[in-house]
Parts: sequence; C-alpha cells; structure tokens
Amino acid sequence: MTSTPPPSFAQSVAEALNKECFCITLDRPALHDALLKDSGNTISQDLIDARPNLFSNAPMFLSAELLAQMHSTVRAIESVARLPMYREYIAAQSPAIAQHQFGPLGVFMGYDFHLSANGPRLIEINTNAGGAFLNAALANAQRACCIEMETCMDLNDDNDKFDSAFWNMFLNEWRLAGRSGAPTRVAIVDEKPEEQYLYPEFQLARDFFERHAVEAVIVDAMALEYDGTHLLASGKPVDMVYNRLVDFALDNPAHTALRQAYMDNAVVLTPHPGVHALFADKRNLIVLSDRDLLASWGVDEASLTALGNVLKTEVVTPEKAEQLWARRKQLFFKPAAGYGGKAVYRGDKLTRGTWEEIIKGGYVAQEFAPPSERMIEIDGNKEARKADIRLYTYDGNILLTAARLYQGQTTNFRTPGGGFAPVFSV
Repeated sequence: MTSTPPPSFAQSVAEALNKECFCITLDRPALHDALLKDSGNTISQDLIDARPNLFSNAPMFLSAELLAQMHSTVRAIESVARLPMYREYIAAQSPAIAQHQFGPLGVFMGYDFHLSANGPRLIEINTNAGGAFLNAALANAQRACCIEMETCMDLNDDNDKFDSAFWNMFLNEWRLAGRSGAPTRVAIVDEKPEEQYLYPEFQLARDFFERHAVEAVIVDAMALEYDGTHLLASGKPVDMVYNRLVDFALDNPAHTALRQAYMDNAVVLTPHPGVHALFADKRNLIVLSDRDLLASWGVDEASLTALGNVLKTEVVTPEKAEQLWARRKQLFFKPAAGYGGKAVYRGDKLTRGTWEEIIKGGYVAQEFAPPSERMIEIDGNKEARKADIRLYTYDGNILLTAARLYQGQTTNFRTPGGGFAPVFSV
C-alpha cells in the first residue's frame, strides 16, 4: 500500500490559508468598473446583479509546486495527443467531422483538477472552457488587505498581460489555418447566447476583439448562413468563429451552415470538432489513465509520472454492471459526451433506477477524488465550500489559473459565497 507523502512547507501554508484566511481580496467596485470598461459599457449592473454568485470574495491558495505538477500533466497529455497511436485510437471512436482539421489547436483549453492528499488529480478536460475573460477581469480587481496577502499577490502585475496572451492565441489560430494578416470580422457563437449564464463573458470577448480592430458580433448559431463561399452573420461575411457551442460535432440541423462552412474550410473555427475529439471526449481519460498502454506506445517515464495525476477511468458496459455496482461508492459516473456537470452521478448517491439508465451505455466510470475545501465567512459564520482548480491553456501553456467554489455535486454558480475565485500561489 502506497503511503501518502507529507505535504511540503508551501503546501502546508496553502492548506492553512484555505482553512483560516477570511480576507476579502475582491474589490467589487473595481471589478464592476473593469467589466464595464472591458465590455465597452454593454454589461449592465442588472446583468451582474442577476448573477450574484458568479464571483467569490475569497481567493484560493495553491502551492507553486502543485501548480507545476498540474502543468506537467497538461504538457504530458498534449504530448500524447500528438502520437500516431493515440490519434488512431481517437479516430476509431470519433465522428467523421473530427477528421477534418485545418490547423488550429483550439483556444481556451480547460483542465480541471481536484487537490487530493496525494497531489492534484485531473477530473476532466474541456475544449471550450468558459470563464477566461471573466477571470482576467477578476484577477485585475484584487487588493491586498494585509502584509501577508501581499506575499501571495503580484500587485504590480501588468493588467494587459491577459489581453496580449489572448490576442496572440487567436492570431496564432488564424495563421495556423493558413490565413495571413488578421481576421476582420469574428462571430462569438453559442445557442441562444443571451440566455446563457456566461453571457457577460461574450460581451467581454466582443469588446476584446474590437480593441484589436476586429469587428465582432455575438450570434446564435442557428442564425448563421452559408452562401457556398462565406459564412454570414446578419448578411455579412465572418472570417473566424469563437465557438462556445456544446454541440461538439455540429450535429444539430440548426447548425448546418456552420458545419458546412467549416467542412469547406470557408471559416476559421476555434475550438473545432477535431480538438474536442482529441481531448475532451471523456472516453479519452480511459487511455490517458492506462499506464501500461501508454508505455507500450513509447511514452517516456517523466510523462507517465505526470499522467499518474489523471484519475483512473473505465467504460461502463452492461457486462461490467455487477462489478461496477459493487465498487460504486469509490466511483463517479459521467456521460462520455457530457459537459457542465450535467447527468453526472456520485456512485454513493446512485439509485437503482438511475443505474439502469447508466448501464445502457454512453457513460464512463471514474475513480472518485473528493474536491478540496475552502473555508469562507458569510454573515459572520464560517462555512466550507468545495473547490476545483481550472487551468486555461493554449498549446500546452498556462494562460490563466482560476478556482471555482461551490456546494453540491458539481460546480453550479448557485452557492452563496461561491463562484469564480482567483488562485494565489504560495
């Protein structure tokens, strides 16, 4: 039996701060001003008031070494994703559209971790991870309330660093697609975008593009048109689509225009079906957590060690139902094509009725790793919130690190004191 290594000094400090620091570092007036400024004054106070749990007042503390371990896992995964054997495996289970790739790597990859006694544990990968623009604004609205906090915050950080990194990412996607110069018109696309909880982020993204002299529009995917040469939004051509749809394979008939324009390489789409198939289908975690298979493919020892942070995952089949049910209390069940914590179940909470639906297929079973906790103070009362850590990355490099505080089975932005939280490294 493997023993749990003792935490380092930095890890012990981070754990103590997460339990005992009740500082409020968020300057909400500054955040509101930043949201107004970064959205071109299109985000109203009413819009923010309707989302009272979008941002937490409390930061999350994380040791630099644990962050480095997470980054190593990200780099190892993206290295494996370049292997021919991995790509052949993925192609066999992916929709045909995923084979059509035109160069882009996919903006705003999201790697979500829980912090366990044995280190960080990767719970899932997302290809259209929401929240990066919101978290950039949040990071720039923090204040140190004590000398100790100043050691965890870089108050002299360049407020333009996120803007620059995000722009270079989109520009690189454009050039990887074989285009020159820069796009002239970008569509930020989702299904019924104004009804999405993260709609304020779409407004931030629109102004971000316009700061870089690129016309940007927020569009419902079903309103797009394709004339055989150009993808059109409101009758005008679109060069690039920042894709926030959860129709990952563009199967919905209402998205036919976008699908066909992508298949014809008439528009630069990012992220696209191919990158979702390579990374975010939850069946991929079966391979990424299989040390013996990865070793047989020639994955080096350092990468295998980093991939040890991927939670062991297996497919759910009727044939395995009996033994999976017996182990259910140590497992978490997720739909392979799921997103946003929908239709996921902790094994110890399962009913027989739900189990009968799960074993029909389309699910994976993942080793359960409980989230870490952050103690917060609300109305003078100290309360625990669950926490996970998200790395927003591009091409294996970290763009931004954020936490999500919540109660319940999955992150939900409904918990008082919860929401997006900045991560301070110690």
